[in-house]
Amino acid sequence: MQRLLSVEEMRSCDAATIDGLGVPGLLLMENAGRSVVDYLHQEFGPLTGIHVVIACGKGNNAGDGLVAARHCATSGAHVTVLLGTAGESLTGDARFNFRLLKSFARDPRNGLTIRRFSNRAVADLSPIDLIVDAVFGTGFRGRPRSPFSRMIEWMNAQSAPVVAVDIPSGINGTTGRAEDLAVEATATVTFGAPKWGLVCNEGRDAAGRAVVVDIGIPPSVIERVKPATLLVGADDVRSVLPSRPTNAQKYSAGKVLVVAGSRGYTGAAALCAMSALRSGAGAVVLLTPDAIYEVLAKKVNEVIVQGVACTASGSLSRAALPVIRERIAWADAVAVGPGLSRDPEAQEIVRTLIRESAGRLVLDADALNAVAAAPARLLRTSTTEMILTPHTGEFSRLTGRMPAALEEERIPASREFAKKNKVCLVMKGAPTATAASDGTVYVNSTGNPGMATVGSGDVLTGLIAGFWAQGMSGTDAAWAGVYVHGRAGDRAAQRMGERSLVAGDLLEEVPATLKEIVSGESA
Repeated sequence: MQRLLSVEEMRSCDAATIDGLGVPGLLLMENAGRSVVDYLHQEFGPLTGIHVVIACGKGNNAGDGLVAARHCATSGAHVTVLLGTAGESLTGDARFNFRLLKSFARDPRNGLTIRRFSNRAVADLSPIDLIVDAVFGTGFRGRPRSPFSRMIEWMNAQSAPVVAVDIPSGINGTTGRAEDLAVEATATVTFGAPKWGLVCNEGRDAAGRAVVVDIGIPPSVIERVKPATLLVGADDVRSVLPSRPTNAQKYSAGKVLVVAGSRGYTGAAALCAMSALRSGAGAVVLLTPDAIYEVLAKKVNEVIVQGVACTASGSLSRAALPVIRERIAWADAVAVGPGLSRDPEAQEIVRTLIRESAGRLVLDADALNAVAAAPARLLRTSTTEMILTPHTGEFSRLTGRMPAALEEERIPASREFAKKNKVCLVMKGAPTATAASDGTVYVNSTGNPGMATVGSGDVLTGLIAGFWAQGMSGTDAAWAGVYVHGRAGDRAAQRMGERSLVAGDLLEEVPATLKEIVSGESA
């Protein structure tokens, strides 16, 4: 898996390379700028004769841009450097590269012009073929101020492709937030390792295609960062998916119990149960209130549906507990919560199962509402293995924190909760972050906005429970289920567009998605 780093972690890696290993910072800057130009060659072809504009701010990111300007010019491009500040006000390695470039620009045969950014400076530019954004680096915080804000607006108004250096200017490198405006890049060339801000919040869209390049930071330095934050890919999922032996039979291929449904919420139970089957589980039993048994028995043919005692409102009754306990003893994994309702008796059943440390539980939807009543007491005193799958609103109820703060701190908030409560936490969203109890966070790389539809989470819960029942570890089942779920959504979006996606479309795409992953086919 590819490692993701926060800004602070990346700074530590830079320091370990420069101070610990003695690699000059000037060399890292040279490698960074040259790597940007290598990408331009690779993606856009020869640079000879084209007009490249490089917008530079005032930090090390500007220094990277100045190096890139020199290499673009030596490749035969006509280069215009737009400075957001006086060149001599730059410091350190960036100032060294400004003076080098200024000397280089004195000879008109080098095709390089340096201008201070202004409306007049950009008014008479010849047609632009490429723009390189080197205004702000990963350390940027807050709102861009003039003239840098005007530089960002100007870049976004151009028709030429924009390649960002390390991260699109205006994006917070750790949270991915853009407090005001940010560069809308075609691609981002990032150094050493991808940053959290490239996969979270507005940064995910602003970055365009993110490309990681080596600038001389040893892999051993990056691998020392603990706890790890990892980006999940298809190869990672392929490596953990279980295979069926030739002598498999239905009860040896994974037994899943789904405890779900209430009057008016039959769809959630059906989607979850069918998704567990589609994951490859050999047998799925759906325990559901007697009041909706007939509906679900007709809706899902391949699932074993069993009605149990219910309340007058059509939710699970405490009287169902003996049957639930019996079935939990049979199951390899248990999914609890989809459509369960907030009926007091149904909620108490969930809390009872947690207190009894019964089975391996995947808790979703209304099961999470039951936990939210006393999360610390319930989770920290239980010895059962649990995977919790909240969306931001449910996570807010579990933590008592505002949803906006959790979105901004998606990775550290997930990590903190999972470690503190000794559970595996799947924080759904863009991107979904799966945090293990040891603090490792697995960030998903699949999915699209069309998946924000009712029932989508029920499909995910079924996949995770199904994978867990087939012998995968709980953590692997969680992040692999998230990846498969997102890739199924991407297949569905390719087939019909994002706007009209429904949860059933995701379920339909699971078989082909798993086939693609196992065979190594591209998405």
